[in-house]
Parts: sequence; structure tokens; C-alpha cells
Amino acid sequence: MNIKPIRNDKDLRLAFKRLEEIFQAKPKTPEYDEMEILTTLIEVYENKHYPIGSTSPIEAIKFRMEQQGLSQRDLEPYIGTSGRVSEVLNGKRSLSLRMIKNLHDGLHIPYESLLSAST
Repeated sequence: MNIKPIRNDKDLRLAFKRLEEIFQAKPKTPEYDEMEILTTLIEVYENKHYPIGSTSPIEAIKFRMEQQGLSQRDLEPYIGTSGRVSEVLNGKRSLSLRMIKNLHDGLHIPYESLLSAST
């Protein structure tokens, strides 16, 4: 385990990359401990430098897309077909509870942001 502070966006991208590699780690393993530490470091950095606050769910999704360099196609596993992704991002369709859970679990978007009533 080689944990370093997250001081800038490059460090953040590297932390996310490593988190993706170890995300399915089994409890009570060094990788699981590393995953927990990285998650905490990422959360602290993001809260300090990218406070999401009371943004709309669409803004939160678009922010995460920009942050991770994702396309609309990358959202299909979390939201559904390309048409459904487009409808959600254009405000024509609300997020379902399943979509919210998928986006939270898969892209680590806080529930508070995804459940905001300001859509």
C-alpha cells in the first residue's frame, strides 16, 4: 500500500484509478484497507475543492462525468439505454431509485446530490 495525500486533480485522478482497481477487494485484506483510506481521502479532497452542495442531480452527474472524463455512453450501465441517458441529462426524465443507487454505487455520487429536489 502506497498512500499519498491528494493535493491536486492529477493526484485525484490517480486515486480514482487505483480505487477502481481495488474496489472489489475482500474485507480484512490490505487492498480493502487501502480502498477505505482512498475513499476517505477522495471525499475530503472533493468536499474541499469541489463542494457539490445543493446542486441538481443532473449537475452532479455532469460534474462527475467531467471529473472522470466519462461520456454519455459510459452512463448506460447506471441509467439504461442511450435514449434514457439522454432524457435524464436533458431533464426530460427523472432518476428512478434504481438509477440513483447505481450512480451512487458505481460513480460514488453522494445520495444527497442525487436525491435533491431541484431537478
